[in-house]
Amino acid sequence: MVSHKEQINLTEMTSLKKGDFAPKINAKDEFGKEINLDQFAGKKKILYFYPKDDTPGCTANACNFRDNFKELQELGFAIIGVSSQDEKSHQKFIHKYQLPFPLISDTDLKVHHDYGVWGRKKFMGREYDGTFRTTFILDEENKIIEVLTKVDTKNSTQQIKDLLGL
Repeated sequence: MVSHKEQINLTEMTSLKKGDFAPKINAKDEFGKEINLDQFAGKKKILYFYPKDDTPGCTANACNFRDNFKELQELGFAIIGVSSQDEKSHQKFIHKYQLPFPLISDTDLKVHHDYGVWGRKKFMGREYDGTFRTTFILDEENKIIEVLTKVDTKNSTQQIKDLLGL
């Protein structure tokens, strides 16, 4: 869930909606290898944007997907995380928590801007630019099935399953 301490200006969040086609992604994963949505052809995708590696909410979110990875695969989903952290940070995060899915390193924020998940935030009275925690669920053709802007980080898999009636 969105932290009670974090206030998000919802007018700055993504304008992408159910039925839209997801913007193309040409980025690098945690190992510097090119990654794009076409690599996951024939699979539904959970594309989740998170603020920062190894922080409590982001770790809970990643570990929930890790713990439910096999079930999500059986349901036909690929999982792809995206944050503005660099490849080295992603490698440490993946290793520390044994994450079985790729993390896109979007240090230039192109993917964030394409998906409309970067903007002005407030936290404990301080304003700054950052990632709006958002999950996009895409079908096999990269059409958006759902957009989650109020992510329950500890129960994100169940939240997605409930939303999709799975």
